[in-house]
Amino acid sequence: MTRDLPPSTLRSYAISAVSETDLDEKVRLTGAAAEAWYARALSLRSPLDPPLPERPGRPDRPQLVPPSKMKKRSLHTRHGRIALLHAICHIELNAIDLALDIVARFADQPVPRSFFDGWMLVASEEAKHFGMVRQRLRELDADYGDLPAHDGLWEAAHSTRNSLTARLAVVPLILEARGLDVTPSMRDKLRELGDEESAEIFSVIYEDEKGHVAIGAKWFRFLCARERRDPARAFQDLVRENFRGGLKPPFNDLARAAAGLTPGFYRTLSSVSNA
Repeated sequence: MTRDLPPSTLRSYAISAVSETDLDEKVRLTGAAAEAWYARALSLRSPLDPPLPERPGRPDRPQLVPPSKMKKRSLHTRHGRIALLHAICHIELNAIDLALDIVARFADQPVPRSFFDGWMLVASEEAKHFGMVRQRLRELDADYGDLPAHDGLWEAAHSTRNSLTARLAVVPLILEARGLDVTPSMRDKLRELGDEESAEIFSVIYEDEKGHVAIGAKWFRFLCARERRDPARAFQDLVRENFRGGLKPPFNDLARAAAGLTPGFYRTLSSVSNA
């Protein structure tokens, strides 16, 4: 997708980036949108904004397959490390679009301007992560698209498209919080195997993701307070209604709590398994 003139609203900028199939251009548009928004050079939305697509723009590759078809490879091999990096690259790409989708889809919600400040920070940092991981793949003579990937992240968010509270419960407080649980062990394993370059990328992702979960928790609590709902109880109800599968331990309780997601939110859901 190309435009002669840049979009005039944050919502139209976010929609352009979500819709873009060229991944370099998607990253560029995300950064440009954040820069213009922080410079207060954009209004939030307009009746003339284009429609938000049902699905984000994607190149022809990678091939999308069911999660059960994804092969597991040992990190002790170069191919195994490439497979891990490819999977993380795919996650980060989805994370860009999920952050932009929150901005575009819920631009009509009665929330402070700082809500959109936070999610554009998330989007720009996810774009940074995608670029770092993709560059590391290229250093290993591979690239994003070389291996299959699954569409579970976008499908998990699709059921919450009509509720901002549910979207915050599922995306930052389940999907991103899971990164706090698993990223440190992957980083440490890569370091043990001598792949310090990849381990350092995982360190950057881990530190940034703490902030992303904190942004999600902040606004989830804000909405619950406005609706006079108990945040932990609301989270549990929304997870049961909108998330397929259980929350799997181990949990990084310290990092989660520092981000505002205390054990009372999720511990009772660790054995939940929804059909």
